[in-house]
Amino acid sequence: MPAEGPGRGPGGCSEGNPARGPAKEPEAGRRPRRAALAVVGALALTGAAVCTGLFPREGSGSSAPGRAAASGPAGGPGAPPSPGAPGIGDPLMPGAGNGGYTVRRYTLDFDWQAPGTPFEAGATISAAATQALSRFDLDFAGNTLHRVTVDGAPARAVRDGDELVVTPARPIPRGRAFTVHVAYTADPTQQRHRDDAIRDYGWVPTPDGTVVCAQPDGARMIFPADDHPSLRAPITFRVTTPAGISAVANGRLVSTARRPGGRVQWTYDSEQPIAAQLVQLAIGKFRIVSSSGPRGLPVRDVVPDGLVGDTEEYRSLTPEHIAWLEQRLGPYPFPRYGVLVGDTELPVALETQSLSVLPKDDLLGDRVDAERNLVHELTHHWTGDSVAIRRWSDLWLSEGHARFYERLYSASHGGVALEDAMRDAYAQHDQWRHDDGAPAEPTADTLFKVMRYDGSALVLYALREKVGTETFERIERSWVSTYRGRVAGTRDFIDLASRIARQDLRPFLNDWLYGPHTPPMPGHPDWRIDPVQD
Repeated sequence: MPAEGPGRGPGGCSEGNPARGPAKEPEAGRRPRRAALAVVGALALTGAAVCTGLFPREGSGSSAPGRAAASGPAGGPGAPPSPGAPGIGDPLMPGAGNGGYTVRRYTLDFDWQAPGTPFEAGATISAAATQALSRFDLDFAGNTLHRVTVDGAPARAVRDGDELVVTPARPIPRGRAFTVHVAYTADPTQQRHRDDAIRDYGWVPTPDGTVVCAQPDGARMIFPADDHPSLRAPITFRVTTPAGISAVANGRLVSTARRPGGRVQWTYDSEQPIAAQLVQLAIGKFRIVSSSGPRGLPVRDVVPDGLVGDTEEYRSLTPEHIAWLEQRLGPYPFPRYGVLVGDTELPVALETQSLSVLPKDDLLGDRVDAERNLVHELTHHWTGDSVAIRRWSDLWLSEGHARFYERLYSASHGGVALEDAMRDAYAQHDQWRHDDGAPAEPTADTLFKVMRYDGSALVLYALREKVGTETFERIERSWVSTYRGRVAGTRDFIDLASRIARQDLRPFLNDWLYGPHTPPMPGHPDWRIDPVQD
C-alpha cells in the first residue's frame, strides 16, 4: 500500500501514513472462495466503555443497524457536545464502525481514468447525529485526502491510522441531519493482505480495470465509510469512464450520460441498504447478459468480453440454484441477482450484494466445483447479506450456512455425500478448534480460516441430527424470514432454534460453538475425532 507523507491540504486536512489494519480458509484441496482502538482527543474511551451500549442487544428484535448512542453524558438529551466513538466496540475489530451518528446514504463519485492510475473521487455521506457531536470519525484508510466539508462548511480533518477524525466548524446537535463531503484521490492499486482465505483484498486489478473485494475491512480503502457488517445504508454510485469502458455496481443501473471527451457517467442505486464490506464496483470491457429467475426475478451477469461464451454453461444454472434455495430458505430477498466474472487472479469468490464476484477460473473448470462456489455465494444473500451478522464473531452464521447449503446441493448434484463430508469435518474439528478457535470464538487473524466454513457447517449438521430434518428446516426458514433485512447474532439464532424446536438448545449449541472440545455427534456414536497435533 502506498504511504502518504505528512502534509496539509485545503480545508484543514492533515495527513499521515495510513496504518495497515489487521488485515476465507477453504477445506484442504479446494480452491478458496472467497487495530487497536484509536482513542482520539479529549474524551478517553476505554475498551470496556466503547463496548457498552453500542451494539443492539441480541434478542431485542431491533432492526437498527448496529448502533445506539454511547453511554454516559453524551447520550443524554441535553448533554454538551462530545466526540463520537472511533469504533462501535466489536472486540475483534475495535476500530470498525463509528459512534455518534447513523449513515442514511452514501453518494460516491469516481472519475476513473485507466488501470492502475489514481483518479479523483468524492464521497457524500448523509447522516443523523445520535448524540451531540463535537467531532466524529469515518473509517478511511489511504488515498490522498484533499478537503472535507460538513454541511458545506470547511471542517478540520486529521488522519489517525484507519480513522479520519472530522471536527465540524460548529457542533452538531443530537438528532440533527448533516452532510459530510470528502474529496480525495483514489488509488486503484491499494490492497491489504490477510493470512487466511481472503489473501489480497481491496482494489483488485483486471487487464482493463478493476473489481472490488472489500471483505472484511477493505471498503475503507475505496471510500470513507462506517465500516462494520452490522451497519448498512443505501448507496448511489456515479462512475465516469472513458469511451468503450463500462462501470457496474450493486443494484440497478439508473442512467448513463455523455460527458466531455466521449466519457460516460454510469449511475447505479443499491436499491436496499448495504454493508460496506458487500460493495461492488467493477470497471472494464464488459458484456451484460440478462435473463430471468423464478417469478421473473431479473438476473444480470457481468462478463468480460472474451469470457462470455466460455462461462455461459455454469452461469446459466443460476435460476436453478435460486429455485433450489428458495425451496429451503424462502423467497430470494433482493430485487435482482447476478454473477460478475472476475478476469483476475482473485483467490476468492465473494457475496457482494446482488452481484456476486467469482474468479474466471471458478467458471472454467469442473462443474461440481463451479456449482459449489455459485451456490455458496448465492446462499449468502439470505444469510450474511439480508440477515447481517451483529459482530465479527458471528461470522460462523454467515459462512457456516453458505458452506452447509453448498454441500447439501452438491451432494445431490455429483459431489461428495453430505454425511461423508461432515464425517471428515468431524474428524478434524478438534484440530480446527486448537488452531482457529471454536466456531463462534475466532480471533481477528483466524476469522476466515476453515473452522468458519466446514467447521461451522458441521454445527448446523449437528443441529439437524439433534432436532430432525423437518424441525431443522423450520428453524432455517424462520431464521431468514424473522431477521430479513435486519441484524442478528449467535444468541438470536440459539433462542430462535430453541423456540422452534420447543426445547432448550442452549447447552447443546453452546458446547458446539464455544466448547474446547468437539461434542459427540447425535445419531453417529461411531464417529471419531483425530488427535490434535501441535
